[in-house]
Amino acid sequence: MIQVNKVKTKSEIDSIFSIRNRVFVVEQKVDAAEEYDEDDQQCTHFIAYYNGEACGTARWRFKDMGIIKLERFAVLKEYRNTGVGAALVKAVLQDLPFATKVMLHAQVHAVPFYEKMSFECYGPQFEEAGIQHFAMSIG
Repeated sequence: MIQVNKVKTKSEIDSIFSIRNRVFVVEQKVDAAEEYDEDDQQCTHFIAYYNGEACGTARWRFKDMGIIKLERFAVLKEYRNTGVGAALVKAVLQDLPFATKVMLHAQVHAVPFYEKMSFECYGPQFEEAGIQHFAMSIG
């Protein structure tokens, strides 16, 4: 069973940072200095559980007037293709206040996943943290 909650406790914060470390820093070789940023303080964070095990995370933040950016979607390797990622996207989208634009930067391999979630690519491919991405938006 998949459950997604807004992060509220120090323990949950520790869990999401652990998940992000395993996915981004260890698995994808992103520099930890790039992964953890000042935006962590202002973001609304989410944690996903699969049968009670913390296994995924995401966050959203206000980027510019009327624009909300979804970020740091991460699911531990052993929980991918279980529906955890889709549950995270749905939970985050349901939590958002009104915005004129909702956007994210998707790693190239994840573009088809986000397209299934109604996001569309815009602009050219670009590099972020040493990984190729596309900007995507919904609505």
